[in-house]
Amino acid sequence: MTDWLATLKRLERDAVAGVLVTVAEAEGSTPRGLGTRMIVTASEIFGTIGGGHLEYKAMETARRLLGSAGHTVERFPLGPALGQCCGGHATLLFETLPPADDKAAWRPVLTALEELAAPAVQVTRAAAATSRKLLVGPEFCIGSLGDPATDAEASAAARALLHAGTARTRFSQNGDITMFYDVVLPGDFNIVIFGAGHVGRALVAVLAGLPCRITWIDDREDGFPATLPDNASAEVSPDPLYDVDEAPAGSFFLVMTHSHHLDLRLSERILKRGDFRYFGLIGSKTKRGRFEARLRKQGIAAETLARMACPIGISGISGKHPAEIAVSVAAEILRHREAVDIMARRDREERIHSA
Repeated sequence: MTDWLATLKRLERDAVAGVLVTVAEAEGSTPRGLGTRMIVTASEIFGTIGGGHLEYKAMETARRLLGSAGHTVERFPLGPALGQCCGGHATLLFETLPPADDKAAWRPVLTALEELAAPAVQVTRAAAATSRKLLVGPEFCIGSLGDPATDAEASAAARALLHAGTARTRFSQNGDITMFYDVVLPGDFNIVIFGAGHVGRALVAVLAGLPCRITWIDDREDGFPATLPDNASAEVSPDPLYDVDEAPAGSFFLVMTHSHHLDLRLSERILKRGDFRYFGLIGSKTKRGRFEARLRKQGIAAETLARMACPIGISGISGKHPAEIAVSVAAEILRHREAVDIMARRDREERIHSA
Protein backbone atom coordinates (compact mmCIF):
# COMPACT_ATOMS: atom_id res chain seq x y z
CA MET A 1 0.00 0.00 0.00
CA THR A 2 2.73 2.45 0.93
CA ASP A 3 4.61 2.47 -2.39
CA TRP A 4 2.24 4.99 -3.99
CA LEU A 5 2.24 7.07 -0.81
CA ALA A 6 6.03 7.29 -0.90
CA THR A 7 5.84 8.37 -4.54
CA LEU A 8 3.26 11.07 -3.73
CA LYS A 9 5.52 12.46 -1.02
CA ARG A 10 8.50 12.52 -3.36
CA LEU A 11 6.55 14.26 -6.12
CA GLU A 12 5.30 16.86 -3.67
CA ARG A 13 8.81 17.41 -2.33
CA ASP A 14 10.17 17.88 -5.86
CA ALA A 15 7.19 20.02 -6.99
CA VAL A 16 6.29 17.59 -9.80
CA ALA A 17 2.71 17.43 -11.07
CA GLY A 18 1.14 14.02 -11.50
CA VAL A 19 -2.09 12.08 -11.88
CA LEU A 20 -3.17 9.29 -9.52
CA VAL A 21 -4.91 6.50 -11.46
CA THR A 22 -7.01 4.04 -9.43
CA VAL A 23 -8.91 0.92 -10.51
CA ALA A 24 -12.25 1.96 -8.99
CA GLU A 25 -14.48 -0.72 -10.50
CA ALA A 26 -13.81 -4.05 -12.21
CA GLU A 27 -16.23 -6.37 -13.97
CA GLY A 28 -15.28 -9.81 -15.25
CA SER A 29 -11.63 -10.59 -15.88
CA THR A 30 -9.26 -7.63 -15.42
CA PRO A 31 -5.44 -7.39 -15.25
CA ARG A 32 -5.31 -5.93 -11.72
CA GLY A 33 -7.67 -5.80 -8.78
CA LEU A 34 -9.80 -3.06 -7.26
CA GLY A 35 -7.86 -0.32 -5.54
CA THR A 36 -4.72 -0.88 -7.64
CA ARG A 37 -2.98 2.43 -8.28
CA MET A 38 -0.36 3.98 -10.50
CA ILE A 39 0.96 7.53 -10.73
CA VAL A 40 1.71 9.24 -14.03
CA THR A 41 3.90 12.32 -14.51
CA ALA A 42 5.03 14.01 -17.70
CA SER A 43 8.07 11.74 -17.94
CA GLU A 44 7.52 8.73 -15.65
CA ILE A 45 5.06 6.06 -14.55
CA PHE A 46 5.10 4.65 -11.02
CA GLY A 47 3.31 1.36 -10.37
CA THR A 48 1.09 -0.50 -12.82
CA ILE A 49 -2.59 -1.23 -13.39
CA GLY A 50 -1.80 -4.31 -15.42
CA GLY A 51 0.17 -3.22 -18.46
CA GLY A 52 -0.98 -3.67 -22.03
CA HIS A 53 -3.15 -1.26 -24.00
CA LEU A 54 -5.32 -0.45 -20.97
CA GLU A 55 -2.31 1.02 -19.20
CA TYR A 56 -1.25 2.83 -22.37
CA LYS A 57 -4.70 4.45 -22.73
CA ALA A 58 -4.71 5.32 -19.03
CA MET A 59 -1.30 6.96 -19.42
CA GLU A 60 -2.61 9.01 -22.38
CA THR A 61 -5.64 10.18 -20.39
CA ALA A 62 -3.52 11.02 -17.35
CA ARG A 63 -1.08 13.11 -19.34
CA ARG A 64 -3.91 15.05 -20.94
CA LEU A 65 -5.01 15.97 -17.41
CA LEU A 66 -1.59 17.15 -16.25
CA GLY A 67 -1.72 20.79 -15.26
CA SER A 68 -5.50 20.79 -14.83
CA ALA A 69 -7.49 20.38 -11.62
CA GLY A 70 -10.06 17.88 -10.44
CA HIS A 71 -10.81 14.40 -11.70
CA THR A 72 -12.28 12.27 -14.42
CA VAL A 73 -13.68 8.74 -14.61
CA GLU A 74 -13.39 6.50 -17.65
CA ARG A 75 -14.68 2.97 -18.30
CA PHE A 76 -12.62 0.71 -20.55
CA PRO A 77 -13.86 -2.56 -22.14
CA LEU A 78 -11.00 -5.07 -22.06
CA GLY A 79 -11.76 -6.78 -25.35
CA PRO A 80 -10.67 -6.47 -28.97
CA ALA A 81 -10.93 -2.66 -28.90
CA LEU A 82 -7.99 -2.51 -26.49
CA GLY A 83 -6.23 -5.56 -27.85
CA GLN A 84 -6.55 -7.37 -24.51
CA CYS A 85 -8.08 -10.78 -23.99
CA CYS A 86 -9.29 -10.32 -20.39
CA GLY A 87 -12.88 -9.75 -21.52
CA GLY A 88 -14.00 -7.62 -18.58
CA HIS A 89 -14.45 -3.89 -17.95
CA ALA A 90 -12.32 -1.58 -15.83
CA THR A 91 -13.41 1.81 -14.51
CA LEU A 92 -10.50 4.10 -13.74
CA LEU A 93 -10.53 7.17 -11.49
CA PHE A 94 -8.04 9.88 -12.50
CA GLU A 95 -7.13 12.47 -9.85
CA THR A 96 -4.75 15.33 -10.58
CA LEU A 97 -1.93 16.02 -8.13
CA PRO A 98 -0.85 19.66 -8.56
CA PRO A 99 2.69 20.42 -7.36
CA ALA A 100 1.54 23.38 -5.26
CA ASP A 101 -0.43 23.63 -2.00
CA ASP A 102 -3.64 22.51 -3.75
CA LYS A 103 -2.99 19.05 -2.32
CA ALA A 104 -2.82 20.32 1.27
CA ALA A 105 -6.31 18.97 2.04
CA TRP A 106 -5.03 15.46 1.31
CA ARG A 107 -2.08 15.64 3.68
CA PRO A 108 -3.82 14.55 6.90
CA VAL A 109 -5.27 11.49 5.14
CA LEU A 110 -1.97 10.55 3.51
CA THR A 111 -0.12 10.90 6.82
CA ALA A 112 -2.73 8.77 8.59
CA LEU A 113 -2.50 6.09 5.88
CA GLU A 114 1.24 5.79 6.46
CA GLU A 115 0.68 5.30 10.20
CA LEU A 116 -2.41 3.09 9.89
CA ALA A 117 -2.60 0.46 12.64
CA ALA A 118 -5.97 -1.14 11.81
CA PRO A 119 -8.18 -1.59 8.71
CA ALA A 120 -9.87 1.61 7.56
CA VAL A 121 -11.73 2.97 4.55
CA GLN A 122 -10.33 5.71 2.35
CA VAL A 123 -13.27 7.67 0.89
CA THR A 124 -12.71 9.84 -2.17
CA ARG A 125 -15.34 12.40 -3.23
CA ALA A 126 -14.56 13.87 -6.62
CA ALA A 127 -16.86 16.63 -7.86
CA ALA A 128 -16.32 19.26 -10.54
CA ALA A 129 -12.77 20.56 -10.10
CA THR A 130 -12.13 19.22 -6.60
CA SER A 131 -11.18 15.90 -5.11
CA ARG A 132 -11.42 15.40 -1.35
CA LYS A 133 -10.59 12.47 0.90
CA LEU A 134 -11.73 11.09 4.24
CA LEU A 135 -10.16 8.22 6.18
CA VAL A 136 -12.64 6.31 8.34
CA GLY A 137 -11.80 3.76 11.01
CA PRO A 138 -13.95 2.11 13.67
CA GLU A 139 -13.42 5.06 16.01
CA PHE A 140 -11.95 7.89 13.95
CA CYS A 141 -12.49 10.13 10.90
CA ILE A 142 -9.59 12.08 9.41
CA GLY A 143 -9.93 14.66 6.66
CA SER A 144 -13.17 15.94 5.15
CA LEU A 145 -15.27 15.57 2.02
CA GLY A 146 -16.37 19.18 2.19
CA ASP A 147 -19.24 19.42 4.66
CA PRO A 148 -20.35 17.70 7.92
CA ALA A 149 -23.45 16.06 6.44
CA THR A 150 -21.47 14.38 3.64
CA ASP A 151 -18.78 13.33 6.12
CA ALA A 152 -21.39 11.73 8.40
CA GLU A 153 -23.09 9.88 5.53
CA ALA A 154 -19.77 8.66 4.13
CA SER A 155 -18.54 7.57 7.57
CA ALA A 156 -21.62 5.41 8.09
CA ALA A 157 -21.20 3.78 4.67
CA ALA A 158 -17.48 3.23 5.28
CA ARG A 159 -18.06 1.56 8.64
CA ALA A 160 -20.64 -0.72 7.04
CA LEU A 161 -17.90 -1.83 4.62
CA LEU A 162 -15.53 -2.47 7.52
CA HIS A 163 -18.18 -4.49 9.36
CA ALA A 164 -18.85 -6.59 6.24
CA GLY A 165 -15.28 -7.80 6.44
CA THR A 166 -15.05 -9.19 2.90
CA ALA A 167 -16.08 -6.23 0.67
CA ARG A 168 -13.08 -4.21 -0.52
CA THR A 169 -14.48 -1.28 -2.51
CA ARG A 170 -17.63 0.63 -3.37
CA PHE A 171 -17.95 2.94 -6.36
CA SER A 172 -20.83 5.18 -7.45
CA GLN A 173 -21.56 8.16 -9.67
CA ASN A 174 -24.39 10.65 -9.31
CA GLY A 175 -24.22 13.40 -11.87
CA ASP A 176 -20.78 14.95 -11.67
CA ILE A 177 -20.08 13.50 -8.22
CA THR A 178 -17.97 10.35 -7.88
CA MET A 179 -17.73 8.46 -4.58
CA PHE A 180 -15.11 5.78 -4.13
CA TYR A 181 -14.76 3.73 -0.93
CA ASP A 182 -11.58 1.67 -0.68
CA VAL A 183 -10.83 -0.61 2.28
CA VAL A 184 -7.14 -0.27 3.13
CA LEU A 185 -5.17 -2.55 5.40
CA PRO A 186 -2.45 -1.37 7.78
CA GLY A 187 1.05 -1.14 6.40
CA ASP A 188 2.23 -4.06 8.51
CA PHE A 189 4.45 -5.57 5.83
CA ASN A 190 7.66 -4.49 7.56
CA ILE A 191 10.84 -6.25 6.48
CA VAL A 192 14.00 -5.79 8.55
CA ILE A 193 17.18 -6.93 6.79
CA PHE A 194 20.47 -7.24 8.65
CA GLY A 195 23.42 -7.22 6.27
CA ALA A 196 24.29 -5.17 3.18
CA GLY A 197 26.35 -7.76 1.36
CA HIS A 198 25.74 -9.09 -2.14
CA VAL A 199 22.62 -11.06 -1.19
CA GLY A 200 21.24 -8.18 0.88
CA ARG A 201 21.65 -5.79 -2.05
CA ALA A 202 20.02 -8.22 -4.47
CA LEU A 203 17.13 -8.85 -2.08
CA VAL A 204 16.38 -5.15 -1.56
CA ALA A 205 16.34 -4.69 -5.34
CA VAL A 206 13.74 -7.47 -5.66
CA LEU A 207 11.63 -6.18 -2.76
CA ALA A 208 11.68 -2.63 -4.14
CA GLY A 209 8.61 -3.35 -6.27
CA LEU A 210 6.53 -4.79 -3.43
CA PRO A 211 4.15 -2.91 -1.08
CA CYS A 212 6.43 -3.30 1.94
CA ARG A 213 8.57 -1.12 4.17
CA ILE A 214 12.23 -2.17 4.30
CA THR A 215 14.58 -1.28 7.12
CA TRP A 216 18.10 -2.21 6.00
CA ILE A 217 20.74 -2.38 8.71
CA ASP A 218 24.52 -2.81 8.63
CA ASP A 219 27.35 -1.72 10.87
CA ARG A 220 29.54 -0.61 7.94
CA GLU A 221 29.19 2.95 6.67
CA ASP A 222 30.21 2.00 3.13
CA GLY A 223 27.89 -1.02 2.97
CA PHE A 224 24.92 0.57 1.21
CA PRO A 225 24.48 1.63 -2.42
CA ALA A 226 24.33 5.31 -3.31
CA THR A 227 20.58 5.23 -4.04
CA LEU A 228 17.79 3.31 -2.34
CA PRO A 229 14.26 2.35 -3.39
CA ASP A 230 11.44 4.60 -2.14
CA ASN A 231 10.26 1.86 0.26
CA ALA A 232 13.67 1.31 1.87
CA SER A 233 15.64 3.13 4.53
CA ALA A 234 19.25 2.35 5.43
CA GLU A 235 20.68 2.53 8.93
CA VAL A 236 24.33 2.32 9.95
CA SER A 237 24.00 0.75 13.37
CA PRO A 238 26.83 0.11 15.83
CA ASP A 239 24.47 -2.13 17.83
CA PRO A 240 22.08 -4.06 15.55
CA LEU A 241 20.59 -5.87 18.57
CA TYR A 242 18.95 -2.59 19.53
CA ASP A 243 17.32 -2.47 16.10
CA VAL A 244 15.71 -5.86 16.74
CA ASP A 245 14.01 -4.40 19.79
CA GLU A 246 12.88 -1.29 17.90
CA ALA A 247 11.25 -3.13 14.98
CA PRO A 248 7.41 -3.12 14.87
CA ALA A 249 5.57 -6.18 16.12
CA GLY A 250 4.83 -8.65 13.35
CA SER A 251 7.91 -7.77 11.31
CA PHE A 252 9.64 -10.04 8.81
CA PHE A 253 13.30 -10.46 9.83
CA LEU A 254 16.18 -11.56 7.61
CA VAL A 255 19.66 -12.08 9.03
CA MET A 256 22.52 -12.21 6.52
CA THR A 257 25.45 -10.29 7.97
CA HIS A 258 29.19 -10.70 7.35
CA SER A 259 29.69 -12.28 10.79
CA HIS A 260 28.48 -15.68 12.04
CA HIS A 261 28.87 -14.43 15.61
CA LEU A 262 26.60 -11.45 14.91
CA ASP A 263 24.15 -13.73 13.07
CA LEU A 264 23.94 -15.88 16.19
CA ARG A 265 23.36 -12.93 18.52
CA LEU A 266 20.69 -11.49 16.24
CA SER A 267 18.99 -14.87 15.93
CA GLU A 268 18.81 -15.23 19.70
CA ARG A 269 17.38 -11.73 20.10
CA ILE A 270 14.73 -12.23 17.41
CA LEU A 271 13.69 -15.67 18.68
CA LYS A 272 13.44 -14.48 22.29
CA ARG A 273 11.33 -11.55 21.16
CA GLY A 274 8.95 -14.03 19.55
CA ASP A 275 6.41 -11.67 17.91
CA PHE A 276 7.83 -11.91 14.39
CA ARG A 277 5.80 -13.06 11.39
CA TYR A 278 8.83 -14.53 9.67
CA PHE A 279 12.49 -15.02 10.56
CA GLY A 280 14.98 -16.18 7.95
CA LEU A 281 18.66 -16.87 8.56
CA ILE A 282 21.02 -17.25 5.61
CA GLY A 283 23.13 -20.38 5.71
CA SER A 284 23.31 -24.13 5.22
CA LYS A 285 21.74 -27.02 7.10
CA THR A 286 25.07 -27.40 8.90
CA LYS A 287 24.91 -23.78 10.08
CA ARG A 288 21.36 -24.33 11.26
CA GLY A 289 22.40 -27.38 13.29
CA ARG A 290 25.23 -25.48 14.99
CA PHE A 291 23.03 -22.49 15.73
CA GLU A 292 20.22 -24.64 17.12
CA ALA A 293 22.62 -26.34 19.54
CA ARG A 294 23.87 -22.99 20.83
CA LEU A 295 20.43 -21.40 20.94
CA ARG A 296 19.00 -24.27 22.96
CA LYS A 297 21.69 -23.57 25.56
CA GLN A 298 20.37 -19.99 25.69
CA GLY A 299 16.91 -21.25 26.61
CA ILE A 300 15.22 -21.12 23.18
CA ALA A 301 12.45 -23.74 23.07
CA ALA A 302 12.24 -26.31 20.29
CA GLU A 303 8.90 -24.98 19.00
CA THR A 304 10.40 -21.49 18.71
CA LEU A 305 13.48 -22.80 16.88
CA ALA A 306 11.15 -24.53 14.43
CA ARG A 307 9.92 -21.08 13.32
CA MET A 308 13.40 -20.15 12.10
CA ALA A 309 13.77 -20.53 8.32
CA CYS A 310 17.29 -21.79 7.55
CA PRO A 311 18.30 -22.39 4.82
CA ILE A 312 16.16 -19.62 3.37
CA GLY A 313 14.26 -19.59 0.10
CA ILE A 314 11.66 -21.81 -1.51
CA SER A 315 12.52 -25.41 -2.36
CA GLY A 316 13.45 -26.28 -5.93
CA ILE A 317 15.76 -23.31 -6.51
CA SER A 318 19.34 -24.38 -5.84
CA GLY A 319 21.23 -21.54 -7.52
CA LYS A 320 23.78 -19.67 -5.39
CA HIS A 321 23.96 -16.44 -7.36
CA PRO A 322 22.82 -13.51 -5.15
CA ALA A 323 19.99 -12.65 -7.55
CA GLU A 324 18.75 -16.26 -7.55
CA ILE A 325 18.82 -16.38 -3.76
CA ALA A 326 17.01 -13.02 -3.60
CA VAL A 327 14.17 -14.15 -5.86
CA SER A 328 13.81 -17.40 -3.89
CA VAL A 329 13.75 -15.60 -0.53
CA ALA A 330 11.25 -12.98 -1.76
CA ALA A 331 8.98 -15.81 -2.94
CA GLU A 332 9.24 -17.49 0.46
CA ILE A 333 8.33 -14.24 2.23
CA LEU A 334 5.30 -13.70 -0.02
CA ARG A 335 4.14 -17.30 0.42
CA HIS A 336 4.45 -17.03 4.19
CA ARG A 337 2.66 -13.68 4.25
CA GLU A 338 -0.16 -15.06 2.10
CA ALA A 339 -0.66 -18.03 4.43
CA VAL A 340 -0.74 -15.81 7.51
CA ASP A 341 -3.16 -13.36 5.88
CA ILE A 342 -5.51 -16.16 4.81
CA MET A 343 -5.67 -17.46 8.38
CA ALA A 344 -6.26 -13.96 9.75
CA ARG A 345 -9.02 -13.31 7.19
CA ARG A 346 -10.74 -16.60 8.04
CA ASP A 347 -10.53 -15.79 11.73
CA ARG A 348 -12.02 -12.31 11.14
CA GLU A 349 -14.87 -13.70 9.04
CA GLU A 350 -15.63 -16.36 11.66
CA ARG A 351 -15.84 -13.67 14.34
CA ILE A 352 -18.19 -11.60 12.18
CA HIS A 353 -20.48 -14.54 11.45
CA SER A 354 -20.56 -15.62 15.09
CA ALA A 355 -21.50 -12.10 16.13
